Amino acid sequence: MAGVLAAYVDAFVDGVGADLSDLSGQDHRAEVIVEAGDLVAAVIDSDERHSAAELEAWLDDIGIRLDPPVVVSSDRLREGEVLAGKRRWLERPSTLADLLLRADARDSGRRAARYYDLGMRLAHAAAAVDLVPSPDEIAAIDSFRNVLLAAFDAAAVARPGRPATATPSSGPAAAAAATAELPPARPIEELLAELDELVGLDRVKTDVRRLTSLLRIQQLRAERNLPTLETSHHLVFTGNPGTGKTTVARLLSQILQALGIVSKGHLVETDRSHLVAGYVGQTAVRTRTVMESALGGTLLVDEAYALARGSEQDFGREAIDTIVKFMEDHRGDLAVIAAGYPEEMADLIDANPGLKSRFARTIHFPDYTSDELVAIFELLSGSNEYHLDGAGRTQLRAVVEAEPRTRGFGNARFVRNVFEAAVGRQAERLADVPEPTDAQLTELTAADIRAPDVGLDAPAGL
Repeated sequence: MAGVLAAYVDAFVDGVGADLSDLSGQDHRAEVIVEAGDLVAAVIDSDERHSAAELEAWLDDIGIRLDPPVVVSSDRLREGEVLAGKRRWLERPSTLADLLLRADARDSGRRAARYYDLGMRLAHAAAAVDLVPSPDEIAAIDSFRNVLLAAFDAAAVARPGRPATATPSSGPAAAAAATAELPPARPIEELLAELDELVGLDRVKTDVRRLTSLLRIQQLRAERNLPTLETSHHLVFTGNPGTGKTTVARLLSQILQALGIVSKGHLVETDRSHLVAGYVGQTAVRTRTVMESALGGTLLVDEAYALARGSEQDFGREAIDTIVKFMEDHRGDLAVIAAGYPEEMADLIDANPGLKSRFARTIHFPDYTSDELVAIFELLSGSNEYHLDGAGRTQLRAVVEAEPRTRGFGNARFVRNVFEAAVGRQAERLADVPEPTDAQLTELTAADIRAPDVGLDAPAGL
């Protein structure tokens, strides 16, 4: 009798087996079954806690297919420590994965991407056997994903979610791009690939990927009519301006759409000035209007702590109460992200039981390093067909490193200001050149790079 993993094992064996057979002309199902068994066993063993349900799933959908088959009880399987130590299988690409990657490197095929997609589905299905996947299982799946993607890069094969001929559009280039109010639905791996390409933010990306895995696992259990635990998708984002909070929020909203948690996947940005009115009764109306515009997607409340400032008579508290009620009434089709400085956001969440129970997860956005800020500048330059000469790059680093990294440091917004000011200075520098060449028109030099004037602000969205 087929178990809970049967459909995912079948898909992996059929898909990977067909690709291997096309390459060799031979039947490789037996090897692929072993591969599926190793992957499932590794996920189960990642927390070194083998539940009876996990062992029975492995026996039902893997053990019975092996040659010779493993036909024992789950207790005997545990006593024999058959799965013990299997977690190490996730630490490097398998022989089969490497073979498919090398084949794709020769002919630009997508076999390894199929292996990746089917393997990740199987890994998430294995973690979904128990009601609550352990943090170690989530971390192991994320680590396995990184191992596979590093192998794609080493083999010079396009990553899953990216066209074979695509040039990555990463970091602030993505932040600067205009987006439609209702973005088109995109596959999870395409969205995660775009997340991966953002400059810096390693811990942020890990947190978003692991939340995505947790939500995928609960979705798999729901599809099988298994009990699920509600996993909050409302978040607190903390950090200075310009650290990528809006960009990540936009991607996360589309990820939630891809998972079926929200219906549209758009992002609505707001703050106190759009929510709080000056007269009794108006704040609730204004707040509900903004919340309704975010239905089906994500509401990003910037400087959310400002809602709790002031006296007991301040209307910001009415906005908070309205937000909490709206979140409860529309919990099935709305995500809310409250953003701001770490200390103030902690005080806000702790001060309101309604918020504390709904915002159980915080993601911190650190300031960018100097190297990352230089990389952001160069991405902005490249996307606008400019480039720095050597002296300009040296001057840029000096300007970046001289900027005080105090509270409120603008990060990518600061870099955007430097870039826009540099373009203006270059235009002034070339004004007296009768017929500037293309090289002159696209080159930024040290003379163009200076710290922006105090008070100059860049558009939001980075």
